[in-house]
Amino acid sequence: MDFRSDTFTQPTPAMLEAMLKARTGDDVFGEDPSVQELEARMSALFDMEAALYCPSGTMSNQIAIKTHTRPGDEVICSSTAHVYIYEGGGIAFNSSAQARPIEGDRGMITAADVAAAVNPTGDDHKATSSLVCLENTSNLGGGCCYDWDEILRIRQTCLDHNLRLHLDGARLFNALLATGQSAADYGRVFNSISVCLNKGLGCPIGSVLLGSADFIREAKRIRKKLGGGMRQAGYMAATGIYALDHHLERLADDHAHAKAIAAALLEQTFIGHMLPVETNILIFEVCGDWTPVTFRDYLAKHGIRVMAISPTKVRIVTHLGITPDMVKRTIEVIRSMS
Repeated sequence: MDFRSDTFTQPTPAMLEAMLKARTGDDVFGEDPSVQELEARMSALFDMEAALYCPSGTMSNQIAIKTHTRPGDEVICSSTAHVYIYEGGGIAFNSSAQARPIEGDRGMITAADVAAAVNPTGDDHKATSSLVCLENTSNLGGGCCYDWDEILRIRQTCLDHNLRLHLDGARLFNALLATGQSAADYGRVFNSISVCLNKGLGCPIGSVLLGSADFIREAKRIRKKLGGGMRQAGYMAATGIYALDHHLERLADDHAHAKAIAAALLEQTFIGHMLPVETNILIFEVCGDWTPVTFRDYLAKHGIRVMAISPTKVRIVTHLGITPDMVKRTIEVIRSMS
């Protein structure tokens, strides 16, 4: 029972069968039919002109940042954004740009935050503000979802200041399901969107970068320079096609499982503050006679793996590989800790 991350999912037997039956070609030559189908499906779903299949979400985010910026530019994002703290300093390493981190709320920033962070044009002492990156859902925000009206306000602020707007949508399908928001609306608002397939959708690898035709044309050149050009990638792309057909609606199970575990945890006196559980991520404080490490180790003795993410906090993530029986057993073990 591995709750450490939704990246621990394994392909289902039906997904493996889809891989075996995949039509493939050389994607660097633009001749892999499965990759082409996945990219076409995703661009149509988000009402964007084009898409690019990449090996990972980190790569698709970094390609987007490099495409949108020039060396010396500044990227505005949350202080807990994945692009800022979990991508190996990629903003600096790949794009020679710097980050302008904003405190925000649970990893979410506002239009007012963005406006206050924009450097004045014409000031040679300041970096050029050129890009805003949002993350939805917010990983370190406990899987919280942006309010759509706030996204629209941020978009208008970007237009007012000539900024591009990128979305790290590693768990965007979770947000769409939880909020009822529209994928096509996202495509009309953001200049680029990165969507992971290897989390809630259960694919072994893969992320799709979306944008205009011109943007994707340049992004493809950068993907090649970063070593992301793939050959018979259709075997992996086939898992994304299968997931779009079979794994979107089932994300609701993950959300329900997370809420059930959260309810059991909150019965315990040693559980402190817990971030609101909106999707499939729980982040909560452990206190009293327990620490995150002793909490983790106790569950591990019962075959349940969770992650201690700080001296005070634990993270639990539900996903395709977690069954109702596993949730029931986890709740039993949590209740035994009283």
